[in-house]
Amino acid sequence: MSDTIFSKIIRREIPANIVYEDDLALAFKDIQPVAPIHIIVIPKKPIPKLDEATLEDQVLLGHLLLIVQKIAEQMGLTNGYRVVINNGDDGGQTVDHLHVHLLGDRPMRWPPG
Repeated sequence: MSDTIFSKIIRREIPANIVYEDDLALAFKDIQPVAPIHIIVIPKKPIPKLDEATLEDQVLLGHLLLIVQKIAEQMGLTNGYRVVINNGDDGGQTVDHLHVHLLGDRPMRWPPG
């Protein structure tokens, strides 16, 4: 896997507004938010995209979603929020490091894009 902006954030080579961290994951505010609350949750394990996750990663993937839930609660998103995982070029993925977007504090529309 190539070195990405997210791996540099994990190593603290690039600053980020971190809102959550544990041994497995890191969450920080997106620098180009598309909602009033826009948090990126990443695994510290370098998985390029969802298509490359394996059965070994299933606990980690669940952990990422539980982090989203915890952050949403801490940020008071009691009226709902959106969780997005972009996968590959056609899915809109721009960084080759699996990441989960937490979007909230505004009404979301459907279809999203």
